Amino acid sequence: MEYRIDKERLLDIISAWDGFLKRRVHLIACGGTALTFLGIKASTKDIDLIVPEVAEYEYLIGILNQLGYNSAAGWGWARQDGFIFDLFRGKTIHTTELLYSPLEKGNHILMKEFSNIYLAVLNYYDLIISKLFRATSIDIDDCLLLVRNRKKDIDFKLLAQRFKETALFDISEDKVNKNFVHFMKILKEEGLGYEK
Repeated sequence: MEYRIDKERLLDIISAWDGFLKRRVHLIACGGTALTFLGIKASTKDIDLIVPEVAEYEYLIGILNQLGYNSAAGWGWARQDGFIFDLFRGKTIHTTELLYSPLEKGNHILMKEFSNIYLAVLNYYDLIISKLFRATSIDIDDCLLLVRNRKKDIDFKLLAQRFKETALFDISEDKVNKNFVHFMKILKEEGLGYEK
């Protein structure tokens, strides 16, 4: 059975975590989780969160261990409810290292401040970049959803520049750049792109 989780349930879980924390922790939603928080997707299968500060990451993992979460594959943490929380440390999502910390001004959108948890969503540019670096069919579909819903807020020239700059530091620079060209072609075909 495939479990999916919606925005309200996500907020309930983050609120429950907050009740056990004694220190500030910044969580930045990325991937499908970000799109769910933004109301672009109804629900998500994977819960992806960046913890940009290493000390906050270590503290949160300690608390989650106390709450019965166990290490799952990769960056995942899970209990028996079927949901896996991928918690990324610093400014790396899966194998994509972002140019700038998600905590820097302009690099995230605040969703909600709890007593100890600062919950935000990754900026649109880094959301698209991190998804296109992997470029699964779901990643491309998510990027299309984001562009369809937030096109007026996306500067495509800035996106292209930021993508190329991020790709310079990736081991698969040529491959990820081809992913971007392919995505821009899809946008043009759908009338969502920009003219150079």
